[in-house]
Amino acid sequence: MKFGVVVFPGSNCDQDCFYAVNDLLKQPVEYIWHKTTKLDQFDAVILPGGFSYGDYLRTGAIARFSPIMEAVIKYARSGGLVIGICNGFQILLEAGLLPGAMLRNTSLHFICKYVELKVENTATPFTSEYQPGQRVRIPIAHNEGNYYIDEKGLQSLKENQQIIFRYSANPNGSIDDIAGIVNKEGNVLGMMPHPERSSEKDLGSSDGYLVFKSTLKWLKQKSIKP
Repeated sequence: MKFGVVVFPGSNCDQDCFYAVNDLLKQPVEYIWHKTTKLDQFDAVILPGGFSYGDYLRTGAIARFSPIMEAVIKYARSGGLVIGICNGFQILLEAGLLPGAMLRNTSLHFICKYVELKVENTATPFTSEYQPGQRVRIPIAHNEGNYYIDEKGLQSLKENQQIIFRYSANPNGSIDDIAGIVNKEGNVLGMMPHPERSSEKDLGSSDGYLVFKSTLKWLKQKSIKP
């Protein structure tokens, strides 16, 4: 199974994601420069964290118009697995692949620390290795991680079981304690915490590794023909 990690100007977690897939998951992975326009050779695509284009306009707003994003949109709409982490989540929101928006943290400060999450839905390609209701430790590192969606949108997320992770103690003001969601089809994940930074015990937690392990499990199952 081949993974791709998109690299935007300003990405700074691309190598962490590459390491998680290559060294820990033991799967082929390539960097994808943001000017690339084809993703046919990949089984899953990761949009990593960082500060794409320096967050000079609105977080993710410039990266959304990179050439790669038309390919990502097409890839996602054809059923391809897409994982957006932190800034990658923000880019998916800007591109309309996930509903809602990101606001400044209610503290108006950058926050970088481990937080506890509750796993809300394990019936997705990204969470099958977790247990329902499991509490996990995964770090955050953001200034604009305050997820917002209107009441109608929030109700839709709940009805369609799109909320994947919730904060146990909300660090940024996100509505309904939301830390991660999927699209209605379930093949696009956006999460603000960094699973690649908690992918092995030496980092203080290996809870995030299960996101990558779940993804690989789903891809392998999909490839088995009856």
